[in-house]
Amino acid sequence: MRAKSSATAPSGIAVGGATAPAADGPSAGSPSVGSPSAGGRSFGTLQAALGVVAFSLTFPATAWGLEGFGPWSLIAVRSILAAAIAGTCLLLLRVAPPERRHRAGLAVVGAGVVLGFPLLTTLALQTSTTAHAAVVVGLLPLTTALLSALRIGTRPSRTFWIAALAGAAAVIAFTVQQSGGALTSADAYLFGALLVCAAGYTEGGRLARVMPGWQVIGWALVLCLPLTVPMAAVALAYEPVHLTAHSVAGMLWVAAGSQFLGLVVWYRGMAAIGIPKASQLQLAQPLLTLVWSVLLLGEHLTVAAPLTAAAVLVCIAVTQRSRG
Repeated sequence: MRAKSSATAPSGIAVGGATAPAADGPSAGSPSVGSPSAGGRSFGTLQAALGVVAFSLTFPATAWGLEGFGPWSLIAVRSILAAAIAGTCLLLLRVAPPERRHRAGLAVVGAGVVLGFPLLTTLALQTSTTAHAAVVVGLLPLTTALLSALRIGTRPSRTFWIAALAGAAAVIAFTVQQSGGALTSADAYLFGALLVCAAGYTEGGRLARVMPGWQVIGWALVLCLPLTVPMAAVALAYEPVHLTAHSVAGMLWVAAGSQFLGLVVWYRGMAAIGIPKASQLQLAQPLLTLVWSVLLLGEHLTVAAPLTAAAVLVCIAVTQRSRG
């Protein structure tokens, strides 16, 4: 897939293996990718779901990474490693630089999902458990849907909003109960992360309708290198590094899994099924994170977990079936 063919034709994103319409076809010049087929929607849902699974491992992997890296070193190095993967793909496929009109949007993606969210959540996880940090993810689907309505003009149905609010309420109630109901000093970081990540998701989902999703996150990572390289140099000079199996595994996952591969399938999924519907799949993310926190970090869950999981799955099913 080459940027020359994907960036010049606004309908040229390949989703679910579909071929872009010819430049002289009836949809040439339209900013919309059209209505995807049932198979395309199913494949888009699968890709978005894989992104959610990848993101659900981010907090446990970050906790592992913090065992050997300082917070600033972890953020800078993970971004550089992810940019190295993305840059290699861009070079091997000879992808042309993004058009000037897309660079502002890529800057928002970089500020939100490459720098802002990882930095703020990593700072929060220094004093917060992964269970408490999952509160921010419980609110992220609803916030993303709201920003999508404001930025792109999406208009989901009333049924969608009711199910989305119910799912968010169930996740928040469970995660707050799981953390004992106490607010911590990390909450300011978490709510800030919520806002910048929702903005990055919304802008990335918009861009993924006119350029391949992997190029959206790839160029965002590369464009952040002038910030992340100096940050890494300074952070590594002041924060001691203690390499362990956990810290290395955590670093590799947040760099390759969360920061690049997860966002690739996530943006492709959003382009296929729409930002509001894709965002609601993230209602399952806090519950998955809590499962990983038990298996990988030894944290304990309450008996409310299966009940909450069932309620969330019902809400997800409603949002995916609702109009808009």
